[in-house]
Amino acid sequence: MDHTSVRFFLKERDFHENKEKILENQDLTVSAFRYSSGVAALEIKNRKGSLISLPFQGQQIWDAAFNGRRLTMHSPVIEPQPTREFLMNMGAFLFHCGMTAMGSPGPDDKHVLHGELVNAPFKQVYIDAGKDEHGNFVGIGGTYEHAAAFGAHYLAQPCVRLYEDETLMHVSMRLKNLNRTPMEYMYLAHINFLPVDFGKFVYSADPSKGNVRVRENLPPSMQPSPQLVQYVKELVDHPEKHHVLDPHLPYDPEIVFLIDYQADEAGWAHALHIHPDGSADYVSHKPAQLDTGIRWICRTPNQEALGMEAGTAGPEGYTAEKKKGKVKVLPAGGEFFCEYLAGMLSADRVPELETKIAKILGKD
Repeated sequence: MDHTSVRFFLKERDFHENKEKILENQDLTVSAFRYSSGVAALEIKNRKGSLISLPFQGQQIWDAAFNGRRLTMHSPVIEPQPTREFLMNMGAFLFHCGMTAMGSPGPDDKHVLHGELVNAPFKQVYIDAGKDEHGNFVGIGGTYEHAAAFGAHYLAQPCVRLYEDETLMHVSMRLKNLNRTPMEYMYLAHINFLPVDFGKFVYSADPSKGNVRVRENLPPSMQPSPQLVQYVKELVDHPEKHHVLDPHLPYDPEIVFLIDYQADEAGWAHALHIHPDGSADYVSHKPAQLDTGIRWICRTPNQEALGMEAGTAGPEGYTAEKKKGKVKVLPAGGEFFCEYLAGMLSADRVPELETKIAKILGKD
């Protein structure tokens, strides 16, 4: 099949409060608008649903909904805010975290929570429209250049692509070191679903082999309840106890797991959060690119989130991850690339993935 596409570059000044359709590609449309906060946004719609991107602010995927179900975490931040501060804008479906550091900064760290990329100002933004072997698509991408004297100088180039009949978003990130010296980097795809009572986790990692480990400590700013402390102690030896999201289990303020995923013959790992109706939240990534899986569960009276995440390191901040040997290095002029899928699967598609996961784990 011929691969054809056309690219349009956008300027932030051309976005207005009233939503305006700016592109059509068969059953795909792109509309531009501004939230009441002033943040510019692009909405892609296809036959199954939509996603909303913040193209000039971190290239976040702010919201996603398919087959009549909103996928995004619940947060008191109900619309994006024009800020560089992570917690003041923590309500997106997907954050790109990094690149010089990410995670919760420890006492010896100087970086901001989850790094400079999350709300970074993108100056170059584009939309793609075209057709490839998967069908018609529309994509949103851009370039952020980070330059600091005596520090890192890099390009970050994320992209999200949506096909006309799909409920999965195809996401990629390319990092290029522009310095003539090596560059340390950390990256996390911080993907935030809305958890549901009695949701079930099925994924290509085996807790019985030590491939799923609960984080035993919380950031100093968080105060765990006695019930959460006891539950974490149980999860140390039996991480499989969290495989069903019983609403009576304590996830306030949060519990985090580190996961060593196994991949299928094509190099992809798989994670499902299966809803009681049989549909599922789904993330697939390549462990050869993103070798650290993270599951973040937060269920409080004010926010609810299920992070099905993958990155180059854990979430403990630069210094702690450096001690673990998890901070990666790019040579001068070198590039890092990763790709992953995120979205939802209808109930009729879930059994096929469950079978594939069982095969990966040798349980078929």
